[in-house]
Amino acid sequence: MDQPEAFCSSTESRAAAARDLLQAALEDLSQEQLKRFRLKLRDAPLDGRSIPWGRLERADPVDLAMQLTQFYGPEPALDVTRKTLKRADVRDVAARLKEQRLQRLGPSSSALLSVSEYKKKYREHVLQQHAKVKERNARSVKINKRFTKLLIARESATLVDEAPGLAEHEGPERARRSDTHTFNRLFGRDGEGQRPLTVVLQGPAGIGKTMAAKKILYDWAAGKLYHDQVDFAFFLPCRELLERPGTCSLAGLILDQCPHRSAPVRQMLARSERLLFILDGADELLPPPGPSEAAPCTDPFEEADGARVLGGLMSKTLLPNARLLVTARATAPGRLQGLLCSPQCAEVRGFSDKDKKKYFHKFFRDEWMAERAYRFVKENETLFALCFVPFVCWIVCTVLRQQIELGQDLSRTSKTTTSVYLLFIASVLSSAPAADGPQMQGELRKLCRLAREGILQHRAQFAEEDLERLELRGSKVQTLFLSKKELPGVLETEVTYQFMDQSFQEFFAALSYLLEDERDLRAPAESVGALLRGDTELRCHLTLTTRFLFGLLNTERMRDIERHFGGVVSERVKQDVLRWVQEKGQGRPRAAPEGTEETEATEGTEEPEEEEGELNYPLELLYCLYETQEGAFVHQALRGLPELELERVRFSRMDLVVLSYCIRCCPAGQALRLVSCGLVPAQEKKKKKSLIKRLHGSLGGSSSQATMRKPQASPLRSLFEAMTDQHCGLNSLTLCRCKLPDSVCQDLSEALREAPALRELGLLHNWLSEAGLRVLCEGLAWPQCRVQKLRVQQPCLQEALQYLISMLRQSPALTTLDLSDCQLSGPMVTYLCAALQHPGCRLQSLSLTSVELSEQSLEELQTVKTAKPGLVITHPALDSPPEPPTGFSSAL
Repeated sequence: MDQPEAFCSSTESRAAAARDLLQAALEDLSQEQLKRFRLKLRDAPLDGRSIPWGRLERADPVDLAMQLTQFYGPEPALDVTRKTLKRADVRDVAARLKEQRLQRLGPSSSALLSVSEYKKKYREHVLQQHAKVKERNARSVKINKRFTKLLIARESATLVDEAPGLAEHEGPERARRSDTHTFNRLFGRDGEGQRPLTVVLQGPAGIGKTMAAKKILYDWAAGKLYHDQVDFAFFLPCRELLERPGTCSLAGLILDQCPHRSAPVRQMLARSERLLFILDGADELLPPPGPSEAAPCTDPFEEADGARVLGGLMSKTLLPNARLLVTARATAPGRLQGLLCSPQCAEVRGFSDKDKKKYFHKFFRDEWMAERAYRFVKENETLFALCFVPFVCWIVCTVLRQQIELGQDLSRTSKTTTSVYLLFIASVLSSAPAADGPQMQGELRKLCRLAREGILQHRAQFAEEDLERLELRGSKVQTLFLSKKELPGVLETEVTYQFMDQSFQEFFAALSYLLEDERDLRAPAESVGALLRGDTELRCHLTLTTRFLFGLLNTERMRDIERHFGGVVSERVKQDVLRWVQEKGQGRPRAAPEGTEETEATEGTEEPEEEEGELNYPLELLYCLYETQEGAFVHQALRGLPELELERVRFSRMDLVVLSYCIRCCPAGQALRLVSCGLVPAQEKKKKKSLIKRLHGSLGGSSSQATMRKPQASPLRSLFEAMTDQHCGLNSLTLCRCKLPDSVCQDLSEALREAPALRELGLLHNWLSEAGLRVLCEGLAWPQCRVQKLRVQQPCLQEALQYLISMLRQSPALTTLDLSDCQLSGPMVTYLCAALQHPGCRLQSLSLTSVELSEQSLEELQTVKTAKPGLVITHPALDSPPEPPTGFSSAL
């Protein structure tokens, strides 16, 4: 703010003038007045702070002026002094100080407000600025009316080391709906009583992280959050800052968000522990650092590029005591946490089933339309599951509203993210006049090219020159899919454009590969091969684009693309993608073969981590394959990955939908291993009667009513049902350290009776209950069960093994049994030997490695071996040479 020339202009001269005025005023005081002044200064702290009495008690005017300027800053110290003089009843000196200050420094402004006075003004400004949010169609709505609660779960460090298991109610933290209490808990104390200074909100694209962050800012300004903990909160969109022209400082970014450029920034920064910075989209900082990248900022007033300022905040080299709330896609959590200092992670899980319905009713103003749309989606199980993502929910509602208004068939709405996006684009195009069709098709092709250029260059904002180059400026597609934004530039305001949502840019980028023939692409770097086989450091950035690309390869969708966008889509892209999948599969390490010491090694040792930046392989690959919804393509692709191993995955409902679909389509000889996997905890509490139903399902009630009740479905039922599909080629299933509850055992038992291709089953350290093992044995003994090789490692079962041994008399196909690491008592070995000699037992190989056996048990087993020479029994003490007598050389 410019001042007249008569006033001091530079910071240094203003500070010197303020010190002179301060010292002169204090020197005018008598000894009695000076004593009263010191006492009043001590008893009336500012912003909860005051100069320690030890420094004030004997301070003369010169010392006192120095203490005031050092503690409060030169100009704020003048305000403090004038107010304290009035409280000390030295009003003449206070009036004179005010007059002299006006003469030398100019009129007082909001810059001279104390921090405590400015807090209220800033909160009011935030409430006004963030009361409304823009929807994707540019319509502004009140944030309190549009915001629908999301499921958010804090993740503890134990999740890295131990999976919660496949029980629905396991896990250290149940997901909570995002009300004020949940937001407050984000910065709550942990088990050791420590508060985190950095909290990361992670989740997939469109899950509602940005909206949740804005709601947190709004609720803080309304006085609902972090009461007496945070004085100022600032919202920093990372992508905009990274693409902002020129340099900036943290202090400047703070001023940008204040109602006046004269805010008391230095005083705010002096109490950094009372500041909250919300960094939205911090995963944008993840591209690999260059060899000459400068270190993060350490000074809030240093002018630097946006990456250095954000890097300083995230690494805590800048304002180490400030609080950070960081939002990021969960594509490379390891790399993100490497940039942060001791972060507490929380997972945004989107809408609960209850909140999906609330969203539909908020979106549709008409109650009848809301109910009709919601009932349709609820009946489409897969589409309903997809709607846990708020942005997908918005697209579905937008498409359904148009279909209802036009009287169209709602069944057109599809069941993958890609098909939902494509249907949305088609609905937008269909609303345009037919005469504009050819022109819009050409414009959309250019828009796709723009999107691809941005994705490959890691760019979300486009200048007017970019649009002019592709002849898109002022076009219809610009109005429909791009939003205009004005950013403060170095010399003048800079106009930029970005897609209505980042996921739309990724969708259009994927679409570009099907709309342009490889020969038309300008450079090899723009080909689909470059996208898939490019720099692995950028792979996490391309995850959603890759998933969309797979989804567009569906034959029916390729026909839709030709119809809506014109031209012919080449099959070459599909073949290139298939070849890439098979190459990736051949390059993966194979799982440890059965019978090795792999399970012993998993305990107490660290597993190698995925390479940073790699796709979360193979779960991400399964998501890509699911998007195709083309069984033949999935079948062919999985030939390149005969052994699927998913380790330390916490399965969401959508994860299981994806896995089940791919297993249903898998080729003959496919193996699946789930190691230390768990389930995302259930959204809502189950009623007590559900426990009773589960017990009846697992234990089998004696009454006829109990036997007629259908057992409660386990979360893995969809996977086990997929195994029974006649086209499923799953040959081997291994569950290791997955804590299988009885409901899972019940559904697996049902699948064992019908699975057409399953020949091998491994149950390793899964904390099976006696009831769980019994029901599994019922499935293994079923006449149609085809399992030939069974591997059970469970030290705690002991007496429950009687069910497994009894099953040997009836199992129609079992030829190999591995009981390594199990505990067999003497009577249990006797029972086992009797079962092995039963005429119905078809076992050809029995492994008892690492099982402790008594001499009598070893003799009984040796007797069985003699009686059944076709049965191979493996144990270190069987058929081994006797120990040499004590005192004899082992060489003899």
